[in-house]
Amino acid sequence: MSRIEDIMLTAPVIPVLVIDDIGHALPIAQALVAGGLRVLEVTLRTPVALDAIRLMKQVPGAIVGAGTVLNPSQLDAALEAGSEFIVSPGLTEPLGKAAIAADVPFLPGTANSGDIMRGLDLGLTRFKFFPAIASGGIPTLSGLASVFGEVRFCPTGGITFATAREWLALDAVLCVGGSWVVPKGVPDPEQIETLARAASGLAA
Repeated sequence: MSRIEDIMLTAPVIPVLVIDDIGHALPIAQALVAGGLRVLEVTLRTPVALDAIRLMKQVPGAIVGAGTVLNPSQLDAALEAGSEFIVSPGLTEPLGKAAIAADVPFLPGTANSGDIMRGLDLGLTRFKFFPAIASGGIPTLSGLASVFGEVRFCPTGGITFATAREWLALDAVLCVGGSWVVPKGVPDPEQIETLARAASGLAA
């Protein structure tokens, strides 16, 4: 089993986190881990994202990675901040080769057969399916999975608690990514822990 697969199988949902206020980082991470979601994807969409990764890694049990990694320089910055895995919205050869050379668990984004074939050429078999709903949803992923039998996915983009179980029922899906676990605004740790516990229960 690959290291990225180990991470994907840790919990049924990987929270996709956009941290705007560094003061929110620790309480969000603590609440998610307390609710059973240990794998945290911090997207590099805000100025405080790298500092948030550094802080969240202090939470016992948390497995913290960087999302929205677009190029090798962002990969380097994410690794310097202590990211334990890397997620990208797509896959380019420079980023893929850099991630492989860095020997870091890597989950590149794919949306079609060409994306997956590019990843397979690099030796990758575990992918993010993104944007999941906009790319055709379950019918599209089921079609791709029927062609690429060795490939497994983490669908992300438009998935909700109400629809997550349907995605997780697919053999090709190891986990899903979702932002619903942490509502926008000032974090309410009790609410986040409750939502995380419900999400972690989707594995049952």
